[in-house]
Amino acid sequence: MKIATAVFALAVAFHAHDVHATSPHAMLPPALATAVAAFDRAQVDGDGAALQRLLADDYVLFNSRARVEDKADFIRDYTAAGYSLKPFTVEEEVVRHWPGGAVLGGVATLEGTSEGKPFKVRLRFADIWREQDGRWQVIFTEATRVPSP
Repeated sequence: MKIATAVFALAVAFHAHDVHATSPHAMLPPALATAVAAFDRAQVDGDGAALQRLLADDYVLFNSRARVEDKADFIRDYTAAGYSLKPFTVEEEVVRHWPGGAVLGGVATLEGTSEGKPFKVRLRFADIWREQDGRWQVIFTEATRVPSP
């Protein structure tokens, strides 16, 4: 598994912190807020079943190495032996919501191991969410490496 892929995917899960009433997430529909929190947990926990539910079948990721990945690639990366991700927080959050869709993004410093080797990367990312058949799923993610502050 490539560090860039894992890091990019993890950036997608930028909500690994608690949502407070003053956060931009407070205005999200409860079902979307729940799905976002579950997506973050699934990435940190390497929960393939949850990722299977939370990623649309037509999911696409433009990772931080300018490679295109699909749902199967993403799940494989996050559930691979030798991969782990520490909980993270998101800075410079961007939250936009409209009926049936949303963009959630920001900057996250991701740390963990990939193929048993430690990594640390800072990413600016955006996840696009779609509500379909009463369920929220990520349909697209883009991640770009940014320098550490």
